[in-house]
Amino acid sequence: MNKYQIMNATTTHLRTKKLGNSDLFITSIGFGSWAVGGPWAHGWSAQDDGDSIAAIHRALELGINWIDTAAVYGLGHSETVVARALAKWHGPRPYVFTKCGMVWDKDGKVDYSLKSVRREIEDSLRRLKVETIDLYQIHWPVDEVEETMKGWAELSKIQKEGKVRWIGVSNFSKEELRRAQAIAPVTSLQPPYSLIKRDIEEEVLPLCESENIGVIAYSPMASGLLTGAMTRERAAKLPEDDWRKRNAEFQEPKLTQNMQLVERLRKVGARRGLTPGQVAIAWTLRHSVVTGAIVGARNAKQVEEMMGAPDFRLSEVEIAEVEQKQPVKA
Repeated sequence: MNKYQIMNATTTHLRTKKLGNSDLFITSIGFGSWAVGGPWAHGWSAQDDGDSIAAIHRALELGINWIDTAAVYGLGHSETVVARALAKWHGPRPYVFTKCGMVWDKDGKVDYSLKSVRREIEDSLRRLKVETIDLYQIHWPVDEVEETMKGWAELSKIQKEGKVRWIGVSNFSKEELRRAQAIAPVTSLQPPYSLIKRDIEEEVLPLCESENIGVIAYSPMASGLLTGAMTRERAAKLPEDDWRKRNAEFQEPKLTQNMQLVERLRKVGARRGLTPGQVAIAWTLRHSVVTGAIVGARNAKQVEEMMGAPDFRLSEVEIAEVEQKQPVKA
């Protein structure tokens, strides 16, 4: 166990940062509830609800003050588990963020749609057992841009009605952000951002900075790929109902490249008493525009293993080493 894996701590005081134009000050990492949803078309295979609740409680004990979930995770199950965890939690109430725009039928088939936002918000309020959601986000823009913007305008109306405190988007491009911003202020963007997915750096992050849009990065450890626990053998044995089984990053030739990246993370981390996953999270948080990073966990031990990253700052030399680039000379 390294010095950042605070197994015996009950609470910690993580730094917080203001999320965009909101009044929310969130810790630099939040609890991600994708895997908590259990098996579904894009799930992480079977998951024990008891382990999920213990993981959420441990995250809150260690000072994390926000939980990110979505209606579609487990086809509603993730939101239900989050509500069960909070019903048993006696400490300060964390912020709860969720999403709309992915709906499913009785057979579990998922469709991208923003035509039923009002029904979706009522369903999420019911599953989460709250009267107001702290941050409500469009999960994905739909192919028809006008439908996406109509959905965004509806979210703005719902915000004015008090059912949600703040509204944001996820997976939006620069152009989609600009169009949404012209309709109603965008509090936050939730994009994928990690060492193996950096396409938002060129245009999206600068726009968020200039428009005061908070950035909540998801998959900073690339869905477990950069934790240091993933191996070729483990990747090959992923269950058939684990979406990563079909992801190119977990297959050759990319898998070898990603394993080489993990070894660079391991080398940097070893000098600081950190795991590869902690270094990967710290790399994502190094960017001043990033307000926080979503880190998922399936049990309490995984929560403990991710702590340390929020307070760790990579040097320019270490960043260059991880990225295999020459450091910029002063």
